[in-house]
Amino acid sequence: MHNITVIGSGTMGNGIAHVFAQHGYEVTLVDISATALDKALVTIGKNLDRQVVKGALTEEEKSATLRRIHPMTDLHEGVAGADLVVEAATENVTLKLKIFKDMDQHAPPAAILATNTSSISITQIAAATQRPGQVIGMHFMNPVPVMKLVEVIRGYATTDTVCSQIMVLSKKLNKVPVEVNDYPGFVANRILMPMINEAIYTLYEGVSGVEEIDTVMKLGMAHPMGPLQLADFIGLDVCLSILRVLQDGFGNPKYAPCPLLVNMVTAGKLGAKSGEGFYVYTPGSKDLVVADRFK
Repeated sequence: MHNITVIGSGTMGNGIAHVFAQHGYEVTLVDISATALDKALVTIGKNLDRQVVKGALTEEEKSATLRRIHPMTDLHEGVAGADLVVEAATENVTLKLKIFKDMDQHAPPAAILATNTSSISITQIAAATQRPGQVIGMHFMNPVPVMKLVEVIRGYATTDTVCSQIMVLSKKLNKVPVEVNDYPGFVANRILMPMINEAIYTLYEGVSGVEEIDTVMKLGMAHPMGPLQLADFIGLDVCLSILRVLQDGFGNPKYAPCPLLVNMVTAGKLGAKSGEGFYVYTPGSKDLVVADRFK
């Protein structure tokens, strides 16, 4: 396996492309927006610079990594020579099913088709293709160059051979793969999202404030980041989407998203990416400031 195609050049897509290229793979990075691709390459360059400053990479290794990334706006051409395609588009089931149908038609017959989805059924995605045995989940964590975990999710039809290949490949990326089965939320988000949702309910019901809730979890439970700050980092719209997948998948009211979360997303307060969630985010500042609404 040598030629990797990554679909989507956003936060996850550019991180996945970065990691594959850094480890010697030729990467085609596909996005319908040339502007988004340019932005992704700038981001990758900055992240590589940080690795150089820390002594994790040399300037020569940085340059070689960037040379291995080939941006492209045409999906059909982008997957034509791939051994593995990793889809990292927006967490929208309709969009993902369309992308997988297109990938299936234009990728080589032997290619493995992977998705970086954080919650959508691998079995459902695989059913949109003529190769369900070659469809699998590769759920990387954000930021991809830093975080070690990869959830390797087997769909109903995923073959043992394909799962084994992806487990081995993940280790070659210096990641720690964990094999899980295809049920709503997999492992990471099935556990994480109810915790985040409960933290939002704790705020919503007036039990305590934003900083206080996060402090309890950081100092009392040794979490590196409080659940409300983490929700902002993930994106409140993403959290809401995953909770709805859990609620639909299990039919259990315990997964129902907090009304406060629903209202914040409706109001466009999506967290760090929109500039405000539970905290306010000012470009260039690392200080955490609680949003006025919650003071």
